[in-house]
Amino acid sequence: MKKSFTKLVILSILALWNVMTAASQDLNYTQYFNAPLNYNPAATGLTTGLKGRFLFRDQWPQLPVDFKSYYFSADLGDRSLPGAGGLGLVLVSDNPGYGMIKTMTMGLTVAIRIPLTAYLTSQVGFKVGFVQKQLTWTDFVFTDQLDRRLGAIYQTNFTAPDGNKRTAADFGAGGILQFSGKDENVSGDFGLAVDHLFQPDISFLLTDNSYIPRKWVVNGDLIINTQLKDPSPLKINIGFLYQNQAKMNAFQVGVNLVKYNIYLGGWFKSAISGLAPNNVLALNAGYRYAFTDDLSVKFIYSYDIQMSGSLQGTGGAHEISLLIDVGNISLFGGSSGKQGYITPMNGSHSGRPLECSEF
Repeated sequence: MKKSFTKLVILSILALWNVMTAASQDLNYTQYFNAPLNYNPAATGLTTGLKGRFLFRDQWPQLPVDFKSYYFSADLGDRSLPGAGGLGLVLVSDNPGYGMIKTMTMGLTVAIRIPLTAYLTSQVGFKVGFVQKQLTWTDFVFTDQLDRRLGAIYQTNFTAPDGNKRTAADFGAGGILQFSGKDENVSGDFGLAVDHLFQPDISFLLTDNSYIPRKWVVNGDLIINTQLKDPSPLKINIGFLYQNQAKMNAFQVGVNLVKYNIYLGGWFKSAISGLAPNNVLALNAGYRYAFTDDLSVKFIYSYDIQMSGSLQGTGGAHEISLLIDVGNISLFGGSSGKQGYITPMNGSHSGRPLECSEF
């Protein structure tokens, strides 16, 4: 009990120092492919239909103070929309330290679709929103409050914040190239995005600044659809994600497989911040159930195994995602799956929209 209390005090001070004086960094999801709007607003409406995505992440569960995060997004891909792109909403909530420090971000996203050829199209997206940090100062316990026998009985000399809540506007932008093979057996996309474009200030001290550093994201996905004549072909998804924020560089690469609506995958993650790299092996499994041709639900669980670095023994991380996909829905009239045909540069008509299948 005494050991756990000591750890709580130390972690509380470290967390407070981070939010009051240091630059914050974004949480990274292992299942980034199930949270695309969190990384690139151009992913809004990349495929037609309405999609709702829920993610929960519990990081370092064996520590006295673990980190919990909640993600929700909804986006509509409607080719009858002006600009033939999509509209979206994304919410992210971080609750580290038993909720003593809370971070919430909310953004509205919009994407514009720009056809290039019959098998190549692009989307440009923008995010407009805000980021809010909230601090429960009275829940913190500092070392100068402690008595060896009686516990926390003294007043702390640490500087109190000027307020318990800080809100700032936040913006992001990105672009995606989407492609498909002529025989539709290969498809994929490549994206580039920047978040926290104007580096919002979220410091709790009026005499100091704590800017969220600008974040750069590059990602790519390749989907190989084998056995096209099979009603349930094997699909192979190879992907990578690279992020740069302040002095942190994070990279993950891996593969997902799906057959008979069963998902299996393995990913390698590495983060470098000037010290020794922190390496993680992540394994995931899930299942997709289709109620109808236009309604399906997908559930995926992943677990991070700490391979190296100072965080070994922390319990890794658990992540759960739930995805609801409603196809053939339109807000502006017409069928979302039949609008926005792409005309090749040679003037011939492909007879179909380029809609790469989402893995």
